[in-house]
Amino acid sequence: MTGKQRNIIYFGFVIVLMLATGIFTSWNSVLFIINFGLISAVMALGVNLQWGFAGLFNVGIMGFVALGGLATVLVAMPPTQGAWTAGGLGILTALLMGAATVAFAVLAYTRLTLGKLRTLIIMGILISGFVFYRVVFDPAVDAVEAINPSLEGYLGGLNLPVLIAWPIGGIFAAGAAWLIGKTALGLRSDYLAIATLGIAEIIIAIIKNEDWLARGVKNVSGLPRPAPYEVDLQNDLGFIQMTGKLGIDPILASTLFVKLVYAILFIAVLAILFVLLQRAVNSPWGRMMRAIRDNEVAAEAMGKNVTARHLQVFVLGSAICGIAGAMMTTLDGQLTPGTYQPLRFTFLIWVMVIVGGSGNNLGAVLGGLLIWWLWVMVEPLGLGVMKFITSGMTEGYWLKKHLMESAAHMRLFTMGLVLLLVLRFSPNGLIPEK
Repeated sequence: MTGKQRNIIYFGFVIVLMLATGIFTSWNSVLFIINFGLISAVMALGVNLQWGFAGLFNVGIMGFVALGGLATVLVAMPPTQGAWTAGGLGILTALLMGAATVAFAVLAYTRLTLGKLRTLIIMGILISGFVFYRVVFDPAVDAVEAINPSLEGYLGGLNLPVLIAWPIGGIFAAGAAWLIGKTALGLRSDYLAIATLGIAEIIIAIIKNEDWLARGVKNVSGLPRPAPYEVDLQNDLGFIQMTGKLGIDPILASTLFVKLVYAILFIAVLAILFVLLQRAVNSPWGRMMRAIRDNEVAAEAMGKNVTARHLQVFVLGSAICGIAGAMMTTLDGQLTPGTYQPLRFTFLIWVMVIVGGSGNNLGAVLGGLLIWWLWVMVEPLGLGVMKFITSGMTEGYWLKKHLMESAAHMRLFTMGLVLLLVLRFSPNGLIPEK
């Protein structure tokens, strides 16, 4: 069997799973799985670029995903009335003061000679800058958060079309990745993993606690959509007539139509990124990245700037994760920082890359779709299996109770089992790197 035939079988199997889900559950469910599977595939492409083609072990994925979600709020939401006059300019001034303090401290560190005087000057710059920063920042934040706190209490956004937020989310993530990479990419792989995880937690903590930025854990709901609202479709006479001719309930048709619009948009983004990444990895740049991954010493001896190339690919991969984060927040219709958990945005994405095939973009897409289907469907399927197994047991029997309670853990058990089986029988993934 050739590799092309094997790939067709793999993707055909995923299509069969999706069709079976639609037939035996609902088409709304299968479109939900497809949409989040497409977003997961985009995230997997970003991680695969970093790990599969450069060997960078990044476990701070959720931080970049969260920045993409934050970009959606800052770009698409309307500005809060009176927030900028009350304290917005003060917040902006304080942030510029903080950046200037860091810049002056770095300048003093690089320009002054080593000694006690340099240490004292740097400490003086940092302490005085922090004091002035808090003096300006705190009252401005209090003023903004006091504006209708039950519904607003934050600066708001630019009221631009939400689709603009997707590339902006990538830019936000790329900027953060550049700052992280300048300090952390010199670390060994295990220390790099710890550093990226810690920095991702810092990003999440800031989004959760700075209410003036995006309402923190109060969440921002009612985000603009690139698709029409279901209620508007249900009240549209033309849409009602069209669904009537097809014999479909208008309420069901409206939900399916909206999900299909999202699916088309996500497929377009995934296709564009896939084509660009394929062209990149098959170019001299891609061959150089694989050479650096396989033997950094040899690549450096050939005149390649390993540190600069690592930073480059780290920024690009993180930008893709930021785009995926903006897409996901748009689909959810709200920014909920509490949902950015490592299990969903780090472990699961890494399983997708490993199972699909590290170093192969087609494998990353396959892993994203397949693993997300398993993540969603294994728990209800496990519950059905447990009900069948325990159907002959009396109610209240300890074994039946234990098995029914264990069904909730089928997700984690299945993820571990799939990962072990793939690593045992196909260690390079289902679609390995050529």
